[in-house]
Amino acid sequence: MDVGTVRALGSPDGQALLRSLPPYDEASVIGLQERLRREGHPPELVAAALTQQRLRARAVAKFGEFATDMLYTPDGLEQASRLEVAATHAGRFYNASLATVHDLGCGIGSDAVAMSALGVTVRGVDIDPVTAAVADTNLRPWPDSRAREGMAEEFEAPRDPLRSRVGVWLDPARRVPGHTGRHGRIKRVFRLDEIRPTWEFVLQVATAVPATGAKLSPSMPHDAVPLGAEAQWTSFGGEVLECAVWWGPLAYTPGRTARILGPNTAPVEVDEQMCEPDPPLVQSATSIGAWLYEPDRAVTQAGLLGAVTAATLGSEVERGLGYVLSDAEVDIPFARRYAVLESMPFTVKTLRAWLGQHGVTGLTIKKRGVRLDDDQLRRELRIGRKAGDGAQATVILTRVAGRQTVLVVDPA
Repeated sequence: MDVGTVRALGSPDGQALLRSLPPYDEASVIGLQERLRREGHPPELVAAALTQQRLRARAVAKFGEFATDMLYTPDGLEQASRLEVAATHAGRFYNASLATVHDLGCGIGSDAVAMSALGVTVRGVDIDPVTAAVADTNLRPWPDSRAREGMAEEFEAPRDPLRSRVGVWLDPARRVPGHTGRHGRIKRVFRLDEIRPTWEFVLQVATAVPATGAKLSPSMPHDAVPLGAEAQWTSFGGEVLECAVWWGPLAYTPGRTARILGPNTAPVEVDEQMCEPDPPLVQSATSIGAWLYEPDRAVTQAGLLGAVTAATLGSEVERGLGYVLSDAEVDIPFARRYAVLESMPFTVKTLRAWLGQHGVTGLTIKKRGVRLDDDQLRRELRIGRKAGDGAQATVILTRVAGRQTVLVVDPA
């Protein structure tokens, strides 16, 4: 797809063609393509429209009912902020009463669209001309917001950004163009010194424009969070999607925070003020409490496990593993609670004997801090992935006080 094709898809005729397409069905693509060509549609436009049909079907998971109102590129869809996360970003800029936000590295415009919908004018740029054209098309309901081809490094800050109510949103590239992994996807980078534009440039922009935010990898190092800024790790449905760093009026709670999102659930936020300064550790593998708490991964990634130990009066199984054991039965919205039914030192022989003794034929295995291949372990345990007709069990393989341990648990 080139820029001309994007503009054709965004035209009234192109939009009419897209609206006329049935729901995506891989089995009917060839027949649909032939029919559209017979009707006189240009081959390149038909191919692009069918690609959009396929991408829109995938986009529903990120954008819900709004998926059919946007254009996509394959990489742009994969990298775009999902609707709930984009709305969170946009809310910060809106609450700061900003008139204009420069979206540097706007991608297909998911964040720009969310900001524009709240009345914030967006000036988007993207280094890829097709991606910029897609973003500009997606912004068509808001004529004051536009996207163009350009480099983030060309941005020039206004002399008085506060008076002019200007903000900046950066989404540095975390992928290496032209390099793909073994599954054919563009190779990702996780180190802060590998992003483009550079971390140094991001810091320069944040110095020049106080109302600056940047979308970064969940692997953001804790010691790299700038003084006075807020670094927020966000998860959706248990998957950590990003770490966004906020400066100036966009920073609500300086330091590390976590935001937990999910379908049909209210957002939950955790911050350092909720944490014990030095979370206790389980002192012995024999002093295992009645309950195990598994924090949301955003909480773990943000290094806020102390909020779980504080809320449950519990202790970490071992530093950095992310499990908390406690005798207290507490419902907290940022951790899942399991009843600990039994514990034992971990060996394959011991666990296999326990499974046989209790007639277990269906086994869920969770592990952290223990390196094992699931398939190999199941072969050694002589238990497959199917439920079977016997008892079901969930086991957690982890280290407790330095000792490899099996915890048989039941989700509360």
